[in-house]
Amino acid sequence: MRKTILHSFLILFFFLALSFSATAQRNGQHRPQFHFSPERGWMNDPNGLVYYEGEYHLFYQYYPNATVWGPMHWAHAVSKDLMHWEDLPIALYPDSLGYIFSGSAVVDEFNTTGFQRGKEKPIVAIFTYHNMEYEKAGRKDRESQGIAYSLDKGRTWTKYAHNPVVKNKGDEDFRDPKVFWYAPKKIWCMTLAVHDHAEIYVSKNLKDWKYASAFGKNDGAHGGVWECPDLSRYIASDGKEKWVLMQNLNPGALNGGSGVQYFVGNFDGEKFTNDNPSDQIMWFDHGTDNYAGVTWSGLPANRNIVIGWMSNWVDYAQSVPTVDWRSATTIPRDIKLVKTESGYRLTQLPVKEFKSLVDQSSNLIRNESSLKDSIILQNGKLQHCLNLTFNLSDASPTEVGFKLSNALNEQVVIGFDLKKNQCYVDRTNSGKHEFSTLFSAIHHADYVFGKQITVKALIDVASIELFVDEGKLAMTEIFFPNTNFDKLTLFQQGGSATNVKSELIPIQSIWKK
Repeated sequence: MRKTILHSFLILFFFLALSFSATAQRNGQHRPQFHFSPERGWMNDPNGLVYYEGEYHLFYQYYPNATVWGPMHWAHAVSKDLMHWEDLPIALYPDSLGYIFSGSAVVDEFNTTGFQRGKEKPIVAIFTYHNMEYEKAGRKDRESQGIAYSLDKGRTWTKYAHNPVVKNKGDEDFRDPKVFWYAPKKIWCMTLAVHDHAEIYVSKNLKDWKYASAFGKNDGAHGGVWECPDLSRYIASDGKEKWVLMQNLNPGALNGGSGVQYFVGNFDGEKFTNDNPSDQIMWFDHGTDNYAGVTWSGLPANRNIVIGWMSNWVDYAQSVPTVDWRSATTIPRDIKLVKTESGYRLTQLPVKEFKSLVDQSSNLIRNESSLKDSIILQNGKLQHCLNLTFNLSDASPTEVGFKLSNALNEQVVIGFDLKKNQCYVDRTNSGKHEFSTLFSAIHHADYVFGKQITVKALIDVASIELFVDEGKLAMTEIFFPNTNFDKLTLFQQGGSATNVKSELIPIQSIWKK
């Protein structure tokens, strides 16, 4: 009897300790409080984003045994509101065909695969196999595409017995399939990254694929390898149907390292054509820490939501100073296609569901005043959404902006240089930076300012996501102060005092306490 009681006590203690450990890890130094991050281990690209039966599925590249890249798995989390996430067991493990690299997932509504057995529609994951034995042997055909399916809303997965479904024709980089249903021709389309361009394949059943076309060898930026393509349909602000190819690039981004460019054009079920000159480069995010962005499939019509990996793959992702875990995602963003004088352009803002995180129990700080070094928050917890409106019509400053800082005089400066027409993020004195010679820098984005600048900034423990003028410009940056930033100050340089409206909204943690 005493042994039984002791055994029960030990089991209870183990689970309490495990629960405490998980809570501690979700609240440790530099842990984001309203961005998704893994409980432990290494995370990179978001994968398999699919919406089904009221749940948003987020799979991601994962290595559970270390905080650096290793044999890739697909980890899995689900959410009903895009904000609060439930961790589920690892969905896909490496096997004899290779590691499980990036890819996508779709709901097979018409059972084109024949996988359906009951009422539940099959969710089909399409992913890249990366064969490390082939790589060690110097073979170029190291990557191929496989599929797996779930008949229980993504809880368990079966790999297709006849993988791979797309074999490699001899390309060293042949990965990251993004699949979607093209209704006019009743076919599945796959966009695949192939070193310096994208290729499109088509299929009737997700098993048998045929090459259709290629795009991009002479378009856009080519400072590195093309990865994680995302070709999606949009209804633009003028009501026209357009197609956008979001194309990740590593390295060669605007401010160094990895980043996301995009192309706007048309798609006929087999071929994508670019509306813009081939040498025109359009960046989705002008910061250094938004990569591998992909969109959810299965969403209601005319809604496009993207999420990215919030780090810089080539520059410092594996060395940032976190313990037990590494990396986080961006906030999911609603993206829209807007007709402008220069052509169609993407805008982006936090998804509407983000409003649910407003902390009603904490003070919202609103102010309207003339700007000359104005302190908005001091000795407070900086976990907020900051909304600013700079009215420049009656003033002529050379620069306006805001600073995050702490008692150690560490700071991140976000500025709008009105003479150079540039937005910048300065993290040269942001705290820990010894892990990379590339981290401590000032990052710029060209932008033509009007007489009014509106700013939305999501400020978490170790990151800022900046959206200017309703998301016409976005910059995402991470940082690692030795103590959390607890002061927010507005500033300007030159000219007479600028009128500014500010709103500092406290944001709840998404983790259970």
